[in-house]
Amino acid sequence: MRPSRSDYLDCRGVRLHIRCWGDRQQPTLFLLHGWMDVSASWQFVVDELADDWHIIAPDWRGFGLSQWLHRPYFFAEHLGDLEAIIQHYAPNEPLRLVGHSMGGILAGLYAGLRPARVARLLSLEGFGIAPTQPAMAPARYRQWLDELQSPPRMHVYPDRTAFARRLLKSDPYLSAERAAFLSNHLARIGEGRSKAGHLQHGVVWNGDPWHKASSPYLFRLEESMAIWRQITCPVHWVAGRQSWVVRDFAQRPGDWAARQACFADLRESWIEQSDHMLHHDQPAQIAHLIEQDFSPA
Repeated sequence: MRPSRSDYLDCRGVRLHIRCWGDRQQPTLFLLHGWMDVSASWQFVVDELADDWHIIAPDWRGFGLSQWLHRPYFFAEHLGDLEAIIQHYAPNEPLRLVGHSMGGILAGLYAGLRPARVARLLSLEGFGIAPTQPAMAPARYRQWLDELQSPPRMHVYPDRTAFARRLLKSDPYLSAERAAFLSNHLARIGEGRSKAGHLQHGVVWNGDPWHKASSPYLFRLEESMAIWRQITCPVHWVAGRQSWVVRDFAQRPGDWAARQACFADLRESWIEQSDHMLHHDQPAQIAHLIEQDFSPA
């Protein structure tokens, strides 16, 4: 495996962990992880890249080795963190952004908010979540208030081997070797809740449990679409053929096409034998797409 190094960046009172690979003199490539993931899970893709890059992969606040806030998180905070990371590592360089899921959503929003900065965007199932309706607001606010009184907890596993088995159970395309690697980064020792509902010490997911809390603010698809229409760079949507995200969109006829219509320069690719975690399931194919999109040649 290619060795990585850890940087730390103080961002408005929050200490962010940044995992880096490669020579600082090489072109910069940003790899942005998704919800309940960590920067280290890009290792499989990094190992498949043939070109030399200076790779920057943050742990979002409240994930992995970045600072945990132990309170509710708000999505826009991650956008602020992303801009601080970009200004630190590539203040004058055209941006090459690769994001998975939540990381892809953030990358897409950033490309619309700062269109002059972004050269290309590759989004791995970062297409935005299901739309909401104003009538959902009362229940959402009540749920948020309830969760403030009873903070969320992670499920606890007896050891990392059991955690790896859980990863394999939920993803039929993940290899046992990769699951073992991920269990050392996606999990940590801490306190969680057992199946019986009791608090126990053991192996828990490596993310602040407050990330599981509902946001009081509804996702407004129209706002995201307005931002996407501001993007000027080429955008590449990548989806897993067997992904639950694709099945979710299939329940909303026309939604997929309506979102794609927001982009002035868009192409689409499909990864076979892959669920939502494309970079875990088929890292060689993801690395190939990255080099197709971003390599100077």
